[in-house]
Parts: sequence; C-alpha cells; structure tokens
Amino acid sequence: MPATPLTLSLQFARFGGVALHRTALPRHRVLRWLRAALGDDVQAAEITVRIVDAEEGQQLNRDFRGKDYATNVLTFDYSGAPVVAADLVLCAPVVAREAAETSKPLADHYAHL
Repeated sequence: MPATPLTLSLQFARFGGVALHRTALPRHRVLRWLRAALGDDVQAAEITVRIVDAEEGQQLNRDFRGKDYATNVLTFDYSGAPVVAADLVLCAPVVAREAAETSKPLADHYAHL
C-alpha cells in the first residue's frame, strides 16, 4: 500500500539550545512518527510542526487556551480525515524537562507527544 501523501513543514524558532532539539528531530524521523499517527482513513495530510521556546509557548497557550504557562504541545486541528490539516507546536524547554524527569531520551519523548 502506498504511503499517505504528507506535506510537512518542520520549523524551529530561534532560542538557546535549539541545536539539541534539531538533532532529536531530523525530518525523516518526524515524517515517520506522523505517518504512524495518521489513521487508515487519512488520504492526505498537511502538517506544520513548530518547536518553540518557553516565551512563545506561553504566549500561544495564553492566547488560544486562556492558560498563562508554557505547555508541552499545542495542537491546532483545522480539518480531519480524509484530508488532515494541522499545526503542532511543541515547547522545547517543557519537552526537555519532562524527558529528563521521566529519564527518557529527548527524541523518545518527542515521539510520544
């Protein structure tokens, strides 16, 4: 069965320590995780994954959820199956802290989220 057509925009904000997160999130790995997460009813997907610092994560969480703190992941789902369009925003410092607290490699925690 052919792979579901998937367009990925992988973005990294500029912040101290971003190189660690770029290393944990090579494009091919993120594509593999997204394909595994898409259901069988998905015919195509266009997904943006953005890795941000705590300030941007807090601002987005406050603006869109009314919660004034940085959270690990925010999902903006614009359309569901059969054609998925979504933005995923992951807050690097929160993800790194959670990975350390659970003794998981950083890439494994990103895959989980």
